[in-house]
Amino acid sequence: MMRAARLLFVWLLAAIGIAPVAMAHEIRPAFLEIREIEPATYDMLWKTPAQGEMRLALNVILPKECADARDPRAMLVEGAVIERWRTACEGGLVGKQIVIENLQQTLTDAILRFEPIEGSPKTLRLTPSNPTAVIPARQPWTEIAATYFGLGVEHILLGFDHLLFVLALLLLVRDPKRLFGAVTAFTVAHSLTLAGTTFGWVKLASAPVEATIALSIMFVAIEIARVRAGRESLTAQLPWLASFAFGLLHGFGFAGALREIGIPEDAAPLALLFFNLGVEAGQLLFVGAVLATMALWGRFAPASPKWAWRVPVYVIGSAAAFWFVERTAGVLGL
Repeated sequence: MMRAARLLFVWLLAAIGIAPVAMAHEIRPAFLEIREIEPATYDMLWKTPAQGEMRLALNVILPKECADARDPRAMLVEGAVIERWRTACEGGLVGKQIVIENLQQTLTDAILRFEPIEGSPKTLRLTPSNPTAVIPARQPWTEIAATYFGLGVEHILLGFDHLLFVLALLLLVRDPKRLFGAVTAFTVAHSLTLAGTTFGWVKLASAPVEATIALSIMFVAIEIARVRAGRESLTAQLPWLASFAFGLLHGFGFAGALREIGIPEDAAPLALLFFNLGVEAGQLLFVGAVLATMALWGRFAPASPKWAWRVPVYVIGSAAAFWFVERTAGVLGL
């Protein structure tokens, strides 16, 4: 309950532009890969989110039977600190407990990937409320599915730019049939690029994609203002066309998030499927909540002044403009 309240607070801050970047970095998941290279000896890879040269103060606590055979080496790569080292654990790690120190003080999760010499790999999720995990001897596929489904739901509900695009579509398209077509086109498009990027069929640099995603939100906000002013708009008449085109871009953004999380190579289709289903479930929750709010507002709220419609449109456009300038500056190295 406390975690949900904190995440909601972050969403509200980011939605009004108070903390659109710093908070988003704090909620990115950490990733721990443990690869057994010979019996009871493991190569460790520990990836933690970072803001500049500062990373989250998360540390891996291994069982007392483990001793490092090689000193850790750290490097900063695309907003994360990656540490590598080798450790030997008497009796192995199966059935042993691993703790992520300080995880309970953050908003982030940690994904643990364990690859033994014999047997199938295991994928576990550690959370602030449960920062410990025991390496199982066996793991059903349902655990991997549940892990990546939950990550997909959290990602879309905390993907402020993606949700603002969907919100702008809801404000632009008032006809239920056209709205259904637009949301469906958006879903199909981002599913295509998410799958294509995950399997290496297509690839785009993440920084320009993120800047263009912000630009797509600005575009739809401008279209809302045009329609409200009585001007013709191809986007309003054929909303599925714009939502499909921009959905392709948003899919690259989802793929970037999935790369940061890490995906099990032997279960990539399963993880991708349930991550995407989680994204869709979160998106439907958001759409349902917005439509219900709009319906209740129209029924019970007092009459609003004629200019009231401008408030959400200007908030969406201003947040998108801020993101566009900030992300473009990042692309240009300014």
